[in-house]
Amino acid sequence: MKEITSFKTSWDLSPLFKSDNDPNIEVERKKCEKVVDGFVKKWKENKRYLTDPKKLREALDDYELWMRNYGANSRESFYFFLRNSDNQLDGKVKAKMQKADDLMVELINKMNFFILDIGKIDLKNQNVFLKNKELQKYRHFLEMIFREAKYYLSEAQEKIDNLKSQTAYSNWKNMRSSFISKEQRNCIGEDGKKKIRGFEELLALVSSKSKKVRNEAAKNVNDILEKNSDVAEWEINSILQDLKVEDELRGRDRPDLARHISDDIESEVVDVLIETIERRFDISKRFYKLKAKLLGVKKLKYHERNVPIGELDKKYSISEAIELNYKVLNGLDKQFGSIFKDFVENGRIDFLPKKGKRGGAYCSDNGINLPTFISMNFTGRLNDVTTMAHEIGHAINDKFMKMAKKTNALHYGISMAVAEVASTFMEDFIFHRLLSGINDEGRFSLLMTRLNDDVSTIQRQTACYILEKDLHMQYRKTGYLTKKDIGRIFQKNMKAYMGSFVEQLSGSQNWWVYWSHIRYYFYVYSYVSGILISKSLQNRVKKDPNEIEKVKYFLSAGNSDSPKNIFKTIGIDITKKEFWNEGLDEMENLLEETEKLARKLSKIK
Repeated sequence: MKEITSFKTSWDLSPLFKSDNDPNIEVERKKCEKVVDGFVKKWKENKRYLTDPKKLREALDDYELWMRNYGANSRESFYFFLRNSDNQLDGKVKAKMQKADDLMVELINKMNFFILDIGKIDLKNQNVFLKNKELQKYRHFLEMIFREAKYYLSEAQEKIDNLKSQTAYSNWKNMRSSFISKEQRNCIGEDGKKKIRGFEELLALVSSKSKKVRNEAAKNVNDILEKNSDVAEWEINSILQDLKVEDELRGRDRPDLARHISDDIESEVVDVLIETIERRFDISKRFYKLKAKLLGVKKLKYHERNVPIGELDKKYSISEAIELNYKVLNGLDKQFGSIFKDFVENGRIDFLPKKGKRGGAYCSDNGINLPTFISMNFTGRLNDVTTMAHEIGHAINDKFMKMAKKTNALHYGISMAVAEVASTFMEDFIFHRLLSGINDEGRFSLLMTRLNDDVSTIQRQTACYILEKDLHMQYRKTGYLTKKDIGRIFQKNMKAYMGSFVEQLSGSQNWWVYWSHIRYYFYVYSYVSGILISKSLQNRVKKDPNEIEKVKYFLSAGNSDSPKNIFKTIGIDITKKEFWNEGLDEMENLLEETEKLARKLSKIK
């Protein structure tokens, strides 16, 4: 790789701290506490900012400076979150992370009075403040507070809520994840040899083209999930109860409302999205029917839904995947290529799987003045190549917000409603690069891969969202769900999008046990909206490369306005079912092309 001179396979966390015992951790902590105490002393009793726009601007400037430089102990909490994510089995790191998180909660509770007080501003003064020139810098931040205010509790109640969040939610979720990450089994691999493998490697083998390998891997996965199903039953009931209590205290009338409020999106928009996709579940059912025919079976086993079809057996080295991603991103926009190069060369991506490491892939960021990091579990599959593009898409989004002159710390970040736009946008250009100049056999294989990914992202995540609603509503009706109850609800919703060509066999009822998505309260709709919006943006850029400037505008916008308004600015109306159907029509056209190719290549009749 001429353009990228070197790369590191593991994180370099030194931009945060040099080590777990870096003396700067204590220094940073004390500075942060001092700034918080200074803010409280200045504004806790001085309420002039509730009536005077100039005083509110001054107070917001102070608050923004705290968020920009320290946040709620952001640097220390972020550092130990990453360290724990890299090795969930290290008890000493867990203890340090707990200490950092405890301080984070303490600081949030000290500062909470400010947001709660702003929320008490009467409607007349709200309108005055929103029109005031002095406050335009923070206009949307204020709009979001005013919108959320009716769900606020008292300061004392908010403090209790923050303090209990770990014991009532996070610790349960982390416990289950930690148990599963420790599991290992002796299992045959692609090379035909048996060896001890961790849970993430077993999950990867479930999608092996070798029936023997995938069946043995699935047997081991089923065994691990069954073993952990009792503790997962208690865990999921605890977090269902946690949200139920929250909703009752705050007067929220639906379990997904908290997500919509925090994502700055109207419930009606999400409802239109979910209902539109659900009405098009015929696409995914038709895909699985095709896949069953191609594998020569009447029905797919549940664990076979992601088995690759075609001749895409190529294994990619990390350097090959990096080179491909760089060429595509740099060709799309030089700034994109430059950001990716910086990540690869400076240890911002942890590539390789290992025992105790958090599964899957993610991009993590914790503030406008802190670096962004990516975690992967790279095993050399095509999916890993596109996953790299997906996660760097998030990182590019973060970088554009940080570079934007208009960005302040209170508008830094991106709504979950559109968080997946940048990632799927970048990922799809990798796919089209692979697709160009390829023969019919290769094209067929890639189209099957793309359809599999689209079904998993659009229809599957929609089914997951509906599954979550069913779980929460049933829990609120009965008071407790056994693992059999959860498994039944899980299988019902999986069958709804898969149809009759995928068997819900014994064992598949437990696959909710490891599915982390349903533990994060309704965020999965963001995958669905993200990919459909990104398809629209991709089509625009393909027709006119100058449209990339509108994409870059979106990338830099952050939370300066609502997602609905930001997209309206660039000509996209996410409130209309017609918009969502455009992306689904494109997906259906892709399926029709694939079916024709399958017949042309005599793979099906």
